[in-house]
Amino acid sequence: MNLKYPIGKFETPDQISKEKITEWIRDLEELPAKISDLVLDFTEEQLETSYRPDGWTARQVIHHIHDSHHNGYIRFKWALTEDKPLIKAYFEDRWAELFDTKTAPIHLSLNLITALHAKWVFFLKGLSEENLQKVFIHPEGNIEITLAEDIGIYAWHGNHHLAHLKIIADQKV
Repeated sequence: MNLKYPIGKFETPDQISKEKITEWIRDLEELPAKISDLVLDFTEEQLETSYRPDGWTARQVIHHIHDSHHNGYIRFKWALTEDKPLIKAYFEDRWAELFDTKTAPIHLSLNLITALHAKWVFFLKGLSEENLQKVFIHPEGNIEITLAEDIGIYAWHGNHHLAHLKIIADQKV
């Protein structure tokens, strides 16, 4: 198993169908409960365990999911209210080393992920076909990303880190 990419890397389908959008939104809707159910009984030792050598701890992964998805939600708002906005990227590796990410109780981010995803999913379900084609520009490579594609990216991202947490859950710590 590839510990860095246990579910593989995200690949954008040639055509993004309505069914695929629905599937991705369902993944985002189910993610908070899946994470919470998985880590509910994690010990402090498991929270401080990395899913791979030089990887983040479970605690860092949980806080990272909130940080990343919070940024993602804002990117959707920018894309719908501005013309091809250049988004603000962030140094996720540096954020993962901040005091709160390394030490805060996980329920803080679990609660935020639950609330954020509830609102984000409500928002995503209201997007029109035209909205889904709106784009933002990611500064790394100056790449245009449609909102349809970005739904898939974040659905993958959540499942990617859920798989990391499953690796820790399956370890004998």
